[in-house]
Amino acid sequence: MIIYGWRSKVQDLATATYVCARCTNPTSHALRRAVTKVTLFFIPLFPIRSKYFTVCTFCGATNALTKAQAQEVQAQAAAQAAPVPGPQVPQQYQGN
Repeated sequence: MIIYGWRSKVQDLATATYVCARCTNPTSHALRRAVTKVTLFFIPLFPIRSKYFTVCTFCGATNALTKAQAQEVQAQAAAQAAPVPGPQVPQQYQGN
């Protein structure tokens, strides 16, 4: 007897902040990817499907995305997470 099937696994890719289309709150949205793999005897073998979507952390609304849209959201999240340069302390005031 051969036991086969498929299993989906969800990965968090990034978190971006923008206004939710459902609840209209400016909240964080988690960018996630669901990968479905074929299994043989409960061992994942190869992916057959990959879906991208965002989840609003406030209301839980989900929005399906294409791969290109997911890459744009990931780039936006990376730009939001970039450190903001703070005030520079003149060298004469730094302790030696």
